[in-house]
Amino acid sequence: MPVFSPPRTARLRAALLVPLLGLACAAHAQRGDLDRHDPLHQDLLGATLAGEFAVQAGRLDEAANWYLDAARQSDGDPGLAERATRIALLAGDDRRAAQALELWRRHAPDSLPMRAAEATLSLRAGRDRVARRQLEALLRSDDPAGWRHAFTVLGGGARDQAQATRLLGQLVDSGAIPDVLQAWMAFGGLAQRLDRADLTERILERIVARFPGEPRVALLRASQLRESGRPDEARQALLALGDAALIGPDLRMGIASEYEALGDLTDAERTLAMGPQDGRTYVLRASLLARGENKAALAALYDEVKAVALTPNPAQRLLLGQMAEYLEQYDEALDWYQTVPGGAERAQARLRSARVLHELDRKDDAWARLRELQSDGGSDEDMRRNAYLLEAELRQNDNDPTELDVYNRGLAAMPDDPAVLYSRALMWERRDDIPRAEADLRRVLVADPENVAALNALGYTLADRTTRYTEALELIDRARVAEPDNAAIIDSYGWVLYRLGRNEDALVELRRAFSMMKDAEVAAHIGEVLWVLGRHDEARRYFDEARGIDPENRSLIRALEKTGA
Repeated sequence: MPVFSPPRTARLRAALLVPLLGLACAAHAQRGDLDRHDPLHQDLLGATLAGEFAVQAGRLDEAANWYLDAARQSDGDPGLAERATRIALLAGDDRRAAQALELWRRHAPDSLPMRAAEATLSLRAGRDRVARRQLEALLRSDDPAGWRHAFTVLGGGARDQAQATRLLGQLVDSGAIPDVLQAWMAFGGLAQRLDRADLTERILERIVARFPGEPRVALLRASQLRESGRPDEARQALLALGDAALIGPDLRMGIASEYEALGDLTDAERTLAMGPQDGRTYVLRASLLARGENKAALAALYDEVKAVALTPNPAQRLLLGQMAEYLEQYDEALDWYQTVPGGAERAQARLRSARVLHELDRKDDAWARLRELQSDGGSDEDMRRNAYLLEAELRQNDNDPTELDVYNRGLAAMPDDPAVLYSRALMWERRDDIPRAEADLRRVLVADPENVAALNALGYTLADRTTRYTEALELIDRARVAEPDNAAIIDSYGWVLYRLGRNEDALVELRRAFSMMKDAEVAAHIGEVLWVLGRHDEARRYFDEARGIDPENRSLIRALEKTGA
């Protein structure tokens, strides 16, 4: 969402009025004053600022009220009506969302975003027939972006998976989806995310009929087979693609990703080896071979790159150092890194050389190299920051308690640096020192109140490790306003809803997060909520998924201990 900008008339007055009026608006927003006789409700700038202060405080219900008043006073500003609508939707205030939407519709009746919000509100109200008509209108729009808006509404606006599945099936059967391969692929992927193999199969049948011989369709088919638990058939579908990987790098990457998801790392590397090569493909191939512990193939690849780069440039020297590192040929890696002559590659090489020294068990040399980088006045701030973060990471890997000393030195050199504070907060959380974790995250927010990562981390930490659920929700809501489609934030939102006892609402949000991001922590959250709801067999399935992704995940371990699953 773009940064909000008040209408022009408000901006002209803002320079003189903001200092005094801002204090008044903050006071009104803080006490949640909804008195309709308050003159601030009839003042465009006052209501706008009060709404923004309420957003900053994470009180979306109050923000929705203030922004609706501002939209009413704005004499037709569609931007204010849009913001009022979106905030009301995030707040779950369908009544105010409908009122704001009416203002938006009045002033921007042909806007695709407005029509998408209209369909979202219909879905939220359970008016499926109306929502279907609105979605069909978006899909049949002359604007090629129309189907994308319909896709977004179905993917994130439905009340639950059942509603989204039902409507998607109706749209497919009615022929509403345009004859655009990308659109069909997107909706086929949505059916997969909704965990409906039958609907995915129906969509695939229609795609094959409309786009025969299209390799991306075969790739979607392989993905659907894999996700439905038929890995051998998925492999056959990938094999049937033949030399399709030569068509272009995007398709080649997609095929390799499917092989990787199947655990076939050698086939993934073989696919990437087809067609022209560059630094990115070489690094990816080396990574796949290293993960598969295929030392012979990795050594052959290393020799191949050396042969291609007869007089290596800085990027190639950095790449060769990384490949030698993958091969655990640390002495060679160190040689390559030390011969990178300059530029951005030189900075990366200096950092990686410290990591290599650590791997060679030359830890004193590694610490000295990092201290040299940290104190290098000629290096940019990013380099010095990364040197502190890498030292802390390596000491953490060694279970070295002086990890804390590294963060403290970093903050002494770069006071209140947000990245160092954020990383130290995560360390405190790992050590179960929640007050100190909270203190560091709040220091980040003092300097940057809109730091989305810190808002989400603090909100999630309070929801997960304390009983301050209302405060956690306010922080997470602030992050949601900034990035409503961020999967990690959606997971945090679902988790705090669960902590507040809103289990069914939590499950909707957590499933949505998992459809966007296959993460062990999200799967563990879903499993725990299902367990509390008494759906133990389904819960165990999600716990098993979480184990497959990361068996050491701390949230998974806590969930299993809590449920006894």
